[in-house]
Amino acid sequence: MTTPPTTSTMTTALTCAKPDGLPHRLGMLTPSSNTCLEPVTYRLLGTTGADARVTAHFARVPVTRIVLDDGCDAQFDTAPMLAAARQLADAKVDVIAWNGTSGSWLGVDRDRALCAAITEATGVPATTSTLALLDACAAYGVTRLGLALPYTRDVAERIAATYAKEGVVCTLAAEPFGISDNEAFARVPEGEVARQVRGAARGDAHAVAVVCTNVHGAGVAEQLEQELKLLVFDSVTATLWKSLDLAGAAPAVPGHGDLLRTGSLRARFQEVLADLLAATGADRATFRVDLPEHGLHVDLTAGEAHREGVRSIRRDASLDQRRLNTVEWLERNRTPLVQPHFEAIPHPPQALIDVYGVHAQMLGPVERDGALAGWLSVHSMEERGWSDADTAALSAATARIHSALDHRL
Repeated sequence: MTTPPTTSTMTTALTCAKPDGLPHRLGMLTPSSNTCLEPVTYRLLGTTGADARVTAHFARVPVTRIVLDDGCDAQFDTAPMLAAARQLADAKVDVIAWNGTSGSWLGVDRDRALCAAITEATGVPATTSTLALLDACAAYGVTRLGLALPYTRDVAERIAATYAKEGVVCTLAAEPFGISDNEAFARVPEGEVARQVRGAARGDAHAVAVVCTNVHGAGVAEQLEQELKLLVFDSVTATLWKSLDLAGAAPAVPGHGDLLRTGSLRARFQEVLADLLAATGADRATFRVDLPEHGLHVDLTAGEAHREGVRSIRRDASLDQRRLNTVEWLERNRTPLVQPHFEAIPHPPQALIDVYGVHAQMLGPVERDGALAGWLSVHSMEERGWSDADTAALSAATARIHSALDHRL
């Protein structure tokens, strides 16, 4: 017999009010034996301290152990999830999140199907902790991920294989804690979680993810990011981030890691760049901007989209961007630069061709308070003429970037 879901609620403030003046309401489906995510969510929301309220509402579904067998898998069947989701929908929530990481070993498509079923049944947008972590990786261009896990080794290996299918190569540099009792995950001391994250940061990882919503990783994320100079994604934090984003609450919350502070802005950049790449049929599109308060500077891209087979330059800081002839031209003229080839002035440095492989480009300036804060780049690996439609797409993308900056900063 299935245990009926139970609910709880809390209220806090955030920086962006809904148009109707009502609070943003976040619905969370919670594993029944989880004792971490609710108080951590309370704490994260309680430190936003701004003008409008956000409320978080929780419904529990029976989950007690994490192992690879049919009995465990049955805990994550759709029917009890939908029953709990319908109860949350009665509270007129703006989003429903499965605040559990089961999709990380059962398969991401299972989570996608769950979200579709929730939305079909309730009319409310939905996400999961696993999808939120993958969205965080997409926002930051993370394709190599260190894992910090409480699970047994076989579950850990299944998670690494699942993420690899999504284009995120995972390393198990830190040994999992080897626990299968879901309630016991929350008993792991925060210091041990931090030690495991440090171990997972070895090698060439772009970020480390604490994959479990009943592990206390949120409280150490900010400190570890500063110490390791590496992104640290915590599952509870990631689920809250994505839920706030889907609810329209525009999270830009400092003090808990870069994802809550800047992740939504980065995600908007990625959306713009993906659309720009598709509209122009180019090989690569990037955005560079100086926003020190968000840890962004022009020598590293704030976002990138590229065609399959084209090398990523997201983490390449080999060129002094402000001293490029083309960027100096943007500084003087503040209009788009369209180059079907590099025979005419301004000539880019040879390194643009040799290092980035570019033979034609368009650049769109982005201004903030009268200064050239950054620019969009559209790259072609071959000489090509840029059509009116291409330049119009660049102008539209520039406008969207300005809108994202105006809305988020």
